[in-house]
Amino acid sequence: MAASFTIGVTVPRIKLGVEGLEVSKIGLGCVGMSATYGPPKPDVEMIKLIHHAVDSGVTFFDTSDFYGPYTNEILLGKERKKATGRRLIEEQGTAESKSFFFIFLHHSLDRFLLDYTDFFAASAPYQALKGGIREKVQLATKFGVRMKGDTLDIRGDPNYVRDACEASLMRLHTDYIDLYYVHRIDTKVPIEVTMGELKKLVEEGKIRHVGLSEASASTIKRAHNVHPLTAVEAEWSLWSRDLEQEIVPTCRELGIGIVPYSPLGRGFLAAGPSFIQNLCESDFRKRFPRFKAENLEENKKIYESMCGMASRKGCTPAQLALAWVLKQGDDDVCPIPGTTKIENLNQNIGALLVELSPEEKMEMESYASSDVVKGERHAFMSHTWINSETPPLSMWTPHK
Repeated sequence: MAASFTIGVTVPRIKLGVEGLEVSKIGLGCVGMSATYGPPKPDVEMIKLIHHAVDSGVTFFDTSDFYGPYTNEILLGKERKKATGRRLIEEQGTAESKSFFFIFLHHSLDRFLLDYTDFFAASAPYQALKGGIREKVQLATKFGVRMKGDTLDIRGDPNYVRDACEASLMRLHTDYIDLYYVHRIDTKVPIEVTMGELKKLVEEGKIRHVGLSEASASTIKRAHNVHPLTAVEAEWSLWSRDLEQEIVPTCRELGIGIVPYSPLGRGFLAAGPSFIQNLCESDFRKRFPRFKAENLEENKKIYESMCGMASRKGCTPAQLALAWVLKQGDDDVCPIPGTTKIENLNQNIGALLVELSPEEKMEMESYASSDVVKGERHAFMSHTWINSETPPLSMWTPHK
């Protein structure tokens, strides 16, 4: 299906939170570049995508120390030099370089050169956030989640908060983080304790704004009482709407921005069941309940309905799904769809031009009502907002 909403789009700017972090109306989720959704993508291609995003007006980038782990932050902070085999030949043109190229042709030369560029003094600088780009973008990263075997280990104690921040600053090669999220809530530590350390990091200039991810309304309120929250990141899409009853109203009451992750239903609302069925074995989405065979058979009807409306409106299903999220709030909602392809990024930006009448929004919501969607939205539901209450501060005993 051709996308007609892709050209001549100016990406608006909005301000998140009472402290006014200015970001592009659409952000870019970076996790798929390095981890989770199949093998890591070539750094050179991902850096081109990042530069294209900035040139297109998308300046809000979302990562985490959990992605890789660590490699996604390293990609965004990359300060090494880049020289592909082709460029090396074009720039130096020597017999020696050509010989080198052919020797390593079948040994992933581009990857080799990215990791060992000290050998090539003539190669050009190639950074994800090179030459003034850092000042144009807003970097959001997260902490608090580690894998221990097949289980998630959640940490929010003060020492861990500080150590994680210092490590992220080093990997990102930056002096400050624009928005630092608690990735998941440590239910063993009062949220006031975690927020207290984050407040210190703000005062020290290491982070500028604080956010929570997958937090309940009561946890949001308690955290906000310690230090103003700029944003709450939560899964929000046409078929994932469990935050609407309490979390969204709480954020709006307190003036907190909302950053929807997976606004395209982890790719399903953009590409449908065949896309999910063809995922590689290392793709984490294969573990999600909605993509199990018995649920996928029912859920494909949602995508089919989306395709019908998208065809009538002259846009893609992805643009339609993203437009629905964008219409949930003109000045306090900033979705962060992820992609590894420039074409898909352009389509996502084009969603800004898709208009939806109240009747069309209601029709779309009927496609994916709670009784229609089959399967839980997440593979680790126990680590989402539904289980994010923390002990009262009075119960906290600091470790010596």
